[in-house]
Amino acid sequence: MSIQSNKVSAPGMHLWAGLEPTVSRVGDRQVDQLALSGTDQRPDDMDRLADLGVSAVRFPLLWERTAPDGLAQADWTWGDIRLRRLQARGVQPIVGLIHHGSGPRHTHLLDPDFVAGLVDYARAVAQRYPEITCYTPVNEPLTTARFSGLYGHWYPHGRDEQSCWTALNHQLRATVLAMQAIREVNPQAQLIQTEDLGCVFSTPVLRDQADFENERRWLTFDLLLGRFDETSPLWAYLRRVGASERDLLWFAEHPCPPEVLGLNVYVTSERFLDHRLDDYPAQTHGGNGRQPYADVEAVRVLGAAHGGPLARLHEAHARYGRPLALTEVHLNCTREEQLRWLAGAWQAAQAAREAGVEVRAVTAWATFGAFEWNSLLTRREGHYESGLWDLRAPVPRPTALARLAQTLATGAAPPPLLETPGWWQRDTRHVYPPEGAVQAQPPGGPPLLVYGAHTSLGQRLLEVCGQRGLRCQAASSAAPGDLAAGLDLSVPWAVVNLPGALSARAAVQLAQACAASKRPLLSFCRADVFDGLAGRPYTESDPASAVTAEGQQAARLAAALLSSHPAALLVRSGELFGTGDPTERTARVMTDLLAGKPIQADAPVITTPTYAPDLFHEALNLLLDGEYGLWHLTSGVDLTPLAWAHRLADVAGLATVPPGRTPAPTHQYTLRSERGWPMPHLDQALTRFWTGFGASGHAWAPLPSAQASVPRRSGV
Repeated sequence: MSIQSNKVSAPGMHLWAGLEPTVSRVGDRQVDQLALSGTDQRPDDMDRLADLGVSAVRFPLLWERTAPDGLAQADWTWGDIRLRRLQARGVQPIVGLIHHGSGPRHTHLLDPDFVAGLVDYARAVAQRYPEITCYTPVNEPLTTARFSGLYGHWYPHGRDEQSCWTALNHQLRATVLAMQAIREVNPQAQLIQTEDLGCVFSTPVLRDQADFENERRWLTFDLLLGRFDETSPLWAYLRRVGASERDLLWFAEHPCPPEVLGLNVYVTSERFLDHRLDDYPAQTHGGNGRQPYADVEAVRVLGAAHGGPLARLHEAHARYGRPLALTEVHLNCTREEQLRWLAGAWQAAQAAREAGVEVRAVTAWATFGAFEWNSLLTRREGHYESGLWDLRAPVPRPTALARLAQTLATGAAPPPLLETPGWWQRDTRHVYPPEGAVQAQPPGGPPLLVYGAHTSLGQRLLEVCGQRGLRCQAASSAAPGDLAAGLDLSVPWAVVNLPGALSARAAVQLAQACAASKRPLLSFCRADVFDGLAGRPYTESDPASAVTAEGQQAARLAAALLSSHPAALLVRSGELFGTGDPTERTARVMTDLLAGKPIQADAPVITTPTYAPDLFHEALNLLLDGEYGLWHLTSGVDLTPLAWAHRLADVAGLATVPPGRTPAPTHQYTLRSERGWPMPHLDQALTRFWTGFGASGHAWAPLPSAQASVPRRSGV
């Protein structure tokens, strides 16, 4: 195997890609991201990455996956197959050996033998793949040391500063010696060292703590560069927590300067420390043993400073003056916010380059998404956040992020839709306003034209769009015959036609106009296009079989819309709840339950309840992804009216008064999808529905602020 050119060091800025590969240990349980994502079973994922036009891939050839039982039993098959695919496509691998892990089960970060074990593994990797020139032996050593040795999140669950130093020392010493071993085989091998450099801000009372944490975040690079000695600000601290003078000076005597410093920048990595505990919920409270304080995302605090990729690039350049790269760019959020974050990171890197900073690359991270990071990998709840591909489909489904990555790889500008600032730049981001109030900024960019904006359902859609920073324009009502003649589609980027907003004739005219103008169209259709007698959920490929006049009319309209505009997105869902209409069946059942009235469960049907805000969120994601044709979107749970009432009572903590006689269901209007399964589970939707319902005492309440991101880096 040979890579013809070293694209990591080539001039100009490049797009790299990376997979989230963490193998974390919590107690006796491992969480293997590559297994959860299925990438360990899909060699063609390497071709998907190459198709983006990337010049390099952060490739996880992890110690605990390749040689869990020692080098004598190592299985190189996984790496052999995938590295050959990258070679065939001319993509440079940046090989990682440890990624937030602690090695095979026979060792861990506090074990002195961890160092020799990783060095032996690194040597074996270099001997098997002597042509590979780029390595990250240990990803984010300080972050991993904090999570495993100081906060106790990951194995071996240390909770003291000495354990944190020991874990960092072992990882960095292993990095230095691993690169020595690798260079014995390939003297041209380069170290691409990654670290999270999130800045810490604070109230004046906690300035010393913030200064300490801001100095500590440079330890990985300072030690590897051999620039840490008795004059360093943290010398006395490290000596106090157990570092020997010999340990500290060893790095100055064995410098291993990275060829590229990789900055992993997350929007919530930047923290704010506040001594005013009453302004923050209890789960944010922490301290340093001397001062109690809240530790929260700086971006969520009114008046708090916040940097981001550009600030961190300039900061690292000023400190080191070495080549830099953004080595993880990822956001768990709605699709347009993910697009804004990646595009913004690229633009920040370009701006830094124009200012004289040598930025080599931006890395589209978590390309196939990530699992359980909402709990920092400490729980197994099935939480998944998509990346450039969405794995909730029969095969990985490319999202709009993949298309943006391909655009950036060619050097082209991001699309106009991304002109609206991301949530981290809008005033609505504030969750913890210690003082004053904020004024929401109106979204910018081209609008989404909405037919039916005046209805309860339309108002719900406008709320969702407002959360996401998507500008909306309510379509003016027009007589069916005049719709096409007076329609100007030159401004909106897409059109939404809500149920009941237009007559069938006008809806077809709208589809024809959108097709002629090459504008995306999102429309909705009903489940009663089926007869309900199949005894199983219906999928997109099932032909319409309605027996009622309304169902037959709905089936004809759906067919006409797709015939008029084959690129339209037509979403079919189950019975909606949370629409904002107090007459919806779920709202009436909830009102009866609150009043202690008997359940009215006489409809002999089974349906798939679907939470309207979730439906809109995922439909908009699909629209942004460029999906088209018929999609079934549901929360995946089928219920009779009686079972649905009991489910509602359970979430509200209410007793039920069952009906005297409940008829057996005769029809099943339930849905499943053959194309993908992006909707949140019904239980999650119910919790959010009841939060709004219970707070207001009726079926409609303003949607709670979107949790646009989770704390990617804990600071407590």
